Amino acid sequence: MENELRGTTICAVRKDGKTAIAGDGQITLGQSVILKGTAKKVRRLFGGKVVMGFAGAVSDAMALSEKIEKMLQKYSGNLTRSAVELAELWRDDKLPRKLDAMMIIADASTLLIVSGSGEVIEPDGGVCAIGSGGNYALAAARALVQETNLEPKDIAYKALHIASELCVFTNDHIIVEEV
Repeated sequence: MENELRGTTICAVRKDGKTAIAGDGQITLGQSVILKGTAKKVRRLFGGKVVMGFAGAVSDAMALSEKIEKMLQKYSGNLTRSAVELAELWRDDKLPRKLDAMMIIADASTLLIVSGSGEVIEPDGGVCAIGSGGNYALAAARALVQETNLEPKDIAYKALHIASELCVFTNDHIIVEEV
């Protein structure tokens, strides 16, 4: 859909027992209009014990966010079980449609990518990224993890900043949350 609100980049880094998720603030209308530059697409859930960042169509990302928060409540904050149960709703066709969104979600011990089509992926190497500039951020974060001693929050921030210099759907209004 041409006038759909979308666009963002989210990057997560897990290192030394900490996980940071960073996201930019750009919302794009269609392919050519920046509608907002200061959106908050990284947030804390479940009393601050879980951090989530979302990318994709804004309305679908918000729906995905609400659904995972309900699952976290239902399963007492068990992130893996909450994500798997949410994915099973899609596989069993209990949700009305596929959502055009993805999220990265983490707690003190788990880092996951959850898609609006029902996949739950635990990334290799403690680094992952999604969204329009995801591949740029992923490459930058992997290099920074391997070649520096930076903290996860600094790596995630720098990776997003690099992505913002390359991807027209990503800006440098970056929010980072860490668990």
